[in-house]
Amino acid sequence: MNAMLQITIRDVPHSGALDAKIREKAEKLEKFYPHIIRCRVVVGVPHKHKHQGRIFNVRLDITVPGNELVINHDSDEDVYVALRDAFNAAKRQLEDYSRRQRHDVKAHSPVLHGKVVRVFKDEGYGFVESLDGRELYFHCDNLSGGNFDQLTPGEEVQFIEDIGSEGYQAKRVSTGKHHIPGSE
Repeated sequence: MNAMLQITIRDVPHSGALDAKIREKAEKLEKFYPHIIRCRVVVGVPHKHKHQGRIFNVRLDITVPGNELVINHDSDEDVYVALRDAFNAAKRQLEDYSRRQRHDVKAHSPVLHGKVVRVFKDEGYGFVESLDGRELYFHCDNLSGGNFDQLTPGEEVQFIEDIGSEGYQAKRVSTGKHHIPGSE
């Protein structure tokens, strides 16, 4: 690893295998994000744990240009699983950090308004008509906070439009007191 790697083991028997696994995980992280300046890994056992077995804590302090990412992960009774989970969390944080650096932040889909036009209760799906007159398929699993069997045509809904294998679909369909703009 080109970045400065510091490994600290506390209250855990130190072994060459554990040290090698940490170095391997750190090298993979650096290949994924080559701008890591420093990586400090602390593996230990929390002193005030209430579990029967030993739960391992893995803390990663990763210095990157302009920031420091901290991952503090209490995990499994297996130190190697705890390492895997902590380094996976570090990879996700580095992905997010990298995206922000590139100003490539994921845009959230706008919440749209519409109404239920058809419901096929036995088959578990229906169609929503958007304000611009398009009909979008939705599955009963995409209904949030409502009872699919009680949906009726004409009921106002909010939803997010998403692309599926069969074209555009309505996701996160919610019923309730929604005011459709222009329906005064």
